[in-house]
Amino acid sequence: MSDDAPRHRTRMRISYRVFRSVFAAVFYIYFRGRVDGKSRVPRTGRVLLVSNHQSHVDPVATTLALPRERHYVARDTLWNNRLFGRLITHLNAFPIKRGAADVGAIKEILRRLKAECVVVVFPEGTRTADGTVGRFHPGALAVAKKARSMIVPVTVCGAFEAMPRGSILPRPRKIRVAYAEPISAEDVAALDEATISDLVRERIDANLQRLLRGEPPA
Repeated sequence: MSDDAPRHRTRMRISYRVFRSVFAAVFYIYFRGRVDGKSRVPRTGRVLLVSNHQSHVDPVATTLALPRERHYVARDTLWNNRLFGRLITHLNAFPIKRGAADVGAIKEILRRLKAECVVVVFPEGTRTADGTVGRFHPGALAVAKKARSMIVPVTVCGAFEAMPRGSILPRPRKIRVAYAEPISAEDVAALDEATISDLVRERIDANLQRLLRGEPPA
């Protein structure tokens, strides 16, 4: 199995730690980042992190505080630049085709979850145009049922102000990340897909509204 093959690692690779340190400096200093509820994400086992999508900063922001390697679903056009594609592949990203039912990407998410990995998905499918939580794509969380994985809803707040759609460089705005109460693998298995989707979206949006009002997340 190659170094970048999907599998759970009990320890981060040295190269991964280096990139994580660089990203952490930017997040905590430039963006004055803050993370709440990271203890809700287990250190081992399969976990699907489901986040709202405010900006290009989100994949890093949603997982930076976690003490284990993460895996990311990213749009396939990011691999058009060969060097950048190699970099994000090394950081456990894999492509998905936007605007189409990408069966291959779904299978890859399933494969990585079954390998006891943490996988991050953005079920809105694209970045928000106004900072609100958009509609989830139908069936976006069905993979959690197939993988018998727990789901942790994640809220990103402030990234839209830091780097809205159309911007090239991020602005120094405060970014908050909050992990909501997880949905256990047992509950995921028992609930239907529509109920899971509504529940996850409600928890994400509830924390977004709290953070916007300056209140602590739930």
